[in-house]
Amino acid sequence: MAIGKHLAELGGLPAFDFPHSAENPPDLPAVDAVAWRISVDSWLSKHSWADVFASFLDTVDSTRVRALIIGNWITEAAHPQTGGEPVIEAVVAAAGRLPRLRALFHGDITWEENEISWIRPGPAAELLRAYPALRELGIRGSEGLVFPPTTHRHLETLTIQSGGTPRDVLRGVAASDLPALTTLDLWLGTSEYGGDGEVADLAPILAGDRLPALRHLGLRNSEIQDELCAALAAAPVVARLETLDLSMGVLTDAGAAALLGGQPLTHLRRLDLHYNYLSAEISDRLRETLEPAGVDLDLDSDDAENDVEDDGSVWRFVSCGE
Repeated sequence: MAIGKHLAELGGLPAFDFPHSAENPPDLPAVDAVAWRISVDSWLSKHSWADVFASFLDTVDSTRVRALIIGNWITEAAHPQTGGEPVIEAVVAAAGRLPRLRALFHGDITWEENEISWIRPGPAAELLRAYPALRELGIRGSEGLVFPPTTHRHLETLTIQSGGTPRDVLRGVAASDLPALTTLDLWLGTSEYGGDGEVADLAPILAGDRLPALRHLGLRNSEIQDELCAALAAAPVVARLETLDLSMGVLTDAGAAALLGGQPLTHLRRLDLHYNYLSAEISDRLRETLEPAGVDLDLDSDDAENDVEDDGSVWRFVSCGE
């Protein structure tokens, strides 16, 4: 699966594309009523992302902006793997002009603009340092992503969408001091695209030693989904979660059996296992165990893909790789 649609909303606000052309510009909405997406056309734009962002800051009352979406920054003249460092520098430099910014997504780029494995976000943790009042941060892409252990007192939601999140990034998140974080969503991806992380890299989170406010944990899009399930079966953090998302990865009967044989999951409001490689038998066991307790269980596997070789071997894939 590739990401084919841009964000429809951020921070509870509908997304609105700031016009980067002077020809027939649309009427602009109230500044604090939308999430502003700043983007350039991959092939047609004569403007750089920095130029469009500067125009945005000069056009609207930036002191009222609540949500900002950093869209595509790569133009035809640029290399497909141009990094996001200059973009981050521009947003960091504008912190004084965006005092009410509470939600920020870096890299809202679809497959038509750039494959997710080619998106180079850069030192995204600098955005947290520049915006100490931020409540929500999303990052797409992981090649060249830098996320060292970070302290932020107000961040409530952190999302990293990737076809392969490096071990250093996972360790950086796991070692971060984020006392207000309630929602963590990590796409681990596949080793083919840089996802070299292991369960041990997430140990501080699973042990409940970090993130005291955490209520939603997503460990998704992973080729080590069974190993993650085995660890979660006894992980202390699970007891205080309301929702657990293990979707989009290579989840087989072994992982599901580990979950069923571990600590009770009946306290969860939702368990998302969609896109999986589960048998009908184990799926029935999950339903019989969890649904009577009121757990909203998603077992949809319609999109899961595998290849069967001539020798009978089976290749299974995460939902989003390249």
